[in-house]
Amino acid sequence: MARVAVIAARDGLAEPLVRTLRHSPHVECCERVEDDPALESFDTIVYSALPAHGGSIGPDLTSARDVCTRLASLPSKQIVVVSSAAVYGADHHNAGLLDETAFIAEGRSEIADGWRTVERLTSAIGKSTAVHTVLRPAAVLDGADYFSRLLTGRVAITYPGFDPTLQFLSPADLATAVAMAIERRAAGIYNIVPAAGIPLRQALRVAGVRRLPLPRLMQRAVRSITAPAGLSVPTDQLKYIQYSWTVSGEKIRRELGFKPLRTSAGAILELIGRDPGEGRADVAAGEFDAFGMDPAYIARYCGHLFHLLHQYYWRIEVIGLEHVPPQGRGVLVGMHRGFMPFDGVMALYALVRRAGRIPRFLIHPSLTKFPFLADFMAKLGGVMACQENADYILQRDELLGVFPEGIRGAFRLYTRAYTLGKFGRDEFVRMALRNRAPLLPFVTVGSAEIFPIVGRIDWSAFKRYTEWPFLPVTVPVPLPSKWHTQFLPPIHVEATYPPEAAEDPEVVRLISLDVRRRMQAAIDDMRSRRRSIFFGALSPRS
Repeated sequence: MARVAVIAARDGLAEPLVRTLRHSPHVECCERVEDDPALESFDTIVYSALPAHGGSIGPDLTSARDVCTRLASLPSKQIVVVSSAAVYGADHHNAGLLDETAFIAEGRSEIADGWRTVERLTSAIGKSTAVHTVLRPAAVLDGADYFSRLLTGRVAITYPGFDPTLQFLSPADLATAVAMAIERRAAGIYNIVPAAGIPLRQALRVAGVRRLPLPRLMQRAVRSITAPAGLSVPTDQLKYIQYSWTVSGEKIRRELGFKPLRTSAGAILELIGRDPGEGRADVAAGEFDAFGMDPAYIARYCGHLFHLLHQYYWRIEVIGLEHVPPQGRGVLVGMHRGFMPFDGVMALYALVRRAGRIPRFLIHPSLTKFPFLADFMAKLGGVMACQENADYILQRDELLGVFPEGIRGAFRLYTRAYTLGKFGRDEFVRMALRNRAPLLPFVTVGSAEIFPIVGRIDWSAFKRYTEWPFLPVTVPVPLPSKWHTQFLPPIHVEATYPPEAAEDPEVVRLISLDVRRRMQAAIDDMRSRRRSIFFGALSPRS
């Protein structure tokens, strides 16, 4: 039976913790403690470094150092540190649904660096036999933090063109996770997340708060003056409503059996004092995609803008769609030209309208950096390119779209636009083998002409800002070239090789070369039968 002391400056966190722990059959007693002498009678410490005053999602480092000094000499059996998922940072490189092994870069965010410091300070507390547990909850709506204020005010100031998927945790669910960590004497780091995330715009809608998007430069200028005076939050904190910083709760579910009762939408309704049954059923149930994909948004654009571009502007001929399975997983392997993502969007249109499938394409981080484009790509199903996201998609029996040439393929000079380049590290093959999915190659002739890259400018400042390999020299508007898209017969690597083949470099290389050979042959055949860049169907094969 544990004797638990709770050290937390905020009532909204301390009270649910104490209340839940007092009802735990594994806790003898639980008290909120502030003075040093009282701590000596407890063998388990639960500590939150959030500052007493609201409006901040960063820790109080001065208080954290004092607390760690006080606790250093105590013979505690277990120390549970309530850190924050904000430790992972928020920027356009965040892949989403990060697990506890994710690399955390230093120096990018004061908030993230602050939480990392807290975790380091507390790791040195106690004897070597003490159990050190770090919990990294998503944004906890305790009524005093920045997100609570954002969701309970009359107007929320946001950035235009960004609608990140966020995770909001109920204090009651956090308290349950703490109780389970104490019960199991679990050591290590655990993310604590709600049952489902929610896009920022929908979160404000649930809360009944009006959104006021203001340009980033304007906000930076104003906040540089008002933030030091405590009149507004610093600009660094606004990154957490600009980019997605979702984390995975799989580890604590698997090891401790923790299952949150509330979704992010449910936590918001609890915060504002509304019954989760009120309002729209889909909002109350938290039926939102983990990466922000919006099928209704896709259907709407496929009904007008994408239809216009596909059928009338580029007049795209599509053949071979019968090779795309009507259900189940698969890895679409394509070529990307013209540096803008139009070819991926047109492939999306063809698959949605003619095959009834919504693919998710792996995208470069630069596409999530810019306002409106970031929102656009997320709602169309774009996810940050990484192995973890690929596995997530395929294990849910979805179609995964990849462009294995990477960003270099998109910026290929027009003179060699229809010669496939190196397929990176052949990760797409490993994804397919590991997840037992067929490879579904497809190629397009005509997309390279919409923005033919005839030259390059190596402008260092531009490259740093955009993360593009160079500034392309091309036309100012997309040209109305005639496109021809062909989906090739599937390559059933899942029927030929076991999943372990993903670790065999020779097998991976041979499969990649075979895919590249088939795609290049199809491109060469289509180009040989094309009579005009702007008009006409492909001539029949001789």
